Amino acid sequence: MVHNIKKVLITGSNGLLGQNLIKILRGNPDYQLFALSRSPNVYPDQDGYTFIQLDLTEEAAVNKLAKDILPDVIVHAAAMTQVDPCELNPADCESINVDATRNIAKLAGRCGSHLVYISTDFVFSGENGPYREEDQVDPVSIYGESKLAGERITMKLSVPWSIVRTILVYGVTPAMSRSNLVLWVKNSLEAGKAIRVVNDQFRMPTLVDDLANGIGSIIKGQKEGIYHLSGDEYGSVYDFSLRIARFFSLDESLISPISSASLEQAGKRPPDTGFILDKAEKELNFKPTSFVNGLTVVQNLLSVYQ
Repeated sequence: MVHNIKKVLITGSNGLLGQNLIKILRGNPDYQLFALSRSPNVYPDQDGYTFIQLDLTEEAAVNKLAKDILPDVIVHAAAMTQVDPCELNPADCESINVDATRNIAKLAGRCGSHLVYISTDFVFSGENGPYREEDQVDPVSIYGESKLAGERITMKLSVPWSIVRTILVYGVTPAMSRSNLVLWVKNSLEAGKAIRVVNDQFRMPTLVDDLANGIGSIIKGQKEGIYHLSGDEYGSVYDFSLRIARFFSLDESLISPISSASLEQAGKRPPDTGFILDKAEKELNFKPTSFVNGLTVVQNLLSVYQ
């Protein structure tokens, strides 16, 4: 029997999700792994995959990957994900989140690749959560609009495609490029810094390991369509911040609740997202880690990486 090795290309490989995908996929004998980022590779272990430094907004460079790699699967995780910078720099947001996605979609079409596009709960207005995969999309920010545009580009493909929406991803990698809710709260309180956290935005935070494993199941099972992958515990961002403080035995009196309106952020956030996970649980055997166990994972990995 011939062993078919799939070529898997991960974009955004320096990000939290990208690095975790490298971690879970690189030892798999079924895959030949390629990791792509615009900036030099930050993942400390260079074995078991090929790194490519490339700007996805440059169409000619992306087209060349058809010849150089001819990927069977593309996981498109590269994105501009911060809401306010997207609102303040819409042209950059359009270039990175829409134009680059169009280039990757063309590559997938040319190569017959299965495209797995990573999206967000911010494609929803947050007025009618929790959401199923087929619910009405209605973004309230430029960031959300750009990710929805990427979804629509993906859905027009004649090759196999999957869209993975997720919520407020947290976790640790050996080389953190930016913070996330858990590390921000932990690091702020450890430094004795008072923080203000919104008490009127409700989410279901997602451990990055769960998200990466769910994507792994999609690749392995060649699952197509839209999937919601997140944690299964729902609460305000303020409530989760208190739980983080308690878990790490930090001073929760440094955390004060604040309304979204009084923060005066450039980009509007959906008030109430959250996902119904039935489809992922049934089709991908997706079992999210509880928030307290997720914090234990973070604690254990921090002791390894630091």
